Amino acid sequence: MGQQNLTMLTEFILMGVTRRPEMQLPLFGVFLIIYTITVVGNLGMIILTKVDLRLHTPMYFFIRHLAFIDLGNSTVICPKMLVNFVVDQNTISYFECATQMAFFILFIISELFILSAMAYDRYLAICNPLLYNVIMSQRLCYVMVGIPYLYSAFQALLFTSKTFTLTFCGSNVISHFYCDDVPLTTMLCSNAQEIELMIILFSAFNLFSSLLVVLVSYILILVTIFQMNSAQGRKKAFSTCGSHLTVVVVFYGSLLFMYVQPKSTHSYDTDKIASVFYTLVIPLLNPMIYSLRNKEVKNAFHRMFKY
Repeated sequence: MGQQNLTMLTEFILMGVTRRPEMQLPLFGVFLIIYTITVVGNLGMIILTKVDLRLHTPMYFFIRHLAFIDLGNSTVICPKMLVNFVVDQNTISYFECATQMAFFILFIISELFILSAMAYDRYLAICNPLLYNVIMSQRLCYVMVGIPYLYSAFQALLFTSKTFTLTFCGSNVISHFYCDDVPLTTMLCSNAQEIELMIILFSAFNLFSSLLVVLVSYILILVTIFQMNSAQGRKKAFSTCGSHLTVVVVFYGSLLFMYVQPKSTHSYDTDKIASVFYTLVIPLLNPMIYSLRNKEVKNAFHRMFKY
């Protein structure tokens, strides 16, 4: 690398979702609506599950944390992305970029493990209903959300500090709409192989370990459901885990789509579409899935507005 390229970067330029000028305004409108509904939906879910005493159960405790993570994830990315549509060149300072990346990693990894904690919760509720209240104590609930937060914070600090203590050189244009670890590592002049390897290993571990918990939980749930004698019992069990299963399929589907693409067809554009999906669309869908499919949430909502 020539010495002239080793200028210290103080800011980056985010390429945004699209480079086509005629698409900027319509997309600004679409994403503004998405973000507004996301904030209202997730805040509503947090308040509802906190205020309504009937929703003070482990299931809604996890739903509240999922809503908090979704709200955090979209807030870290969307406001900055909206600016991208209305300015000619969207710059982000070195410090802002590091902060955005750290919080994005924190929230996305937390979501993986909260979803697997919820799968375990559904497994206990359906397969061990008599012991459910004993096992799923408040303490266990706190542990099951506390550990993912700590583990995610550790990874967020690790990757952000490793990336931002190295030197960036050449172009300062990030071909993405937020500061993500993968596009940033390609811009490092010093040896980035160690970070790239760590990202691959941690990502694979996070994705497949959390997915394994989900799959095992649902296999055991299905076995239990098929052993039930009453159709009513089966229906109730399915409705108990239907919402969570929908969320899991959408979330893991978009993440696996990114990781499993063959290298030849892999492009930043397809990555962007998948990223839009799991950073902006899923936080919008989750509160809808949980409120529209769930009688208890609907009832709590009506009770809240009666008083």
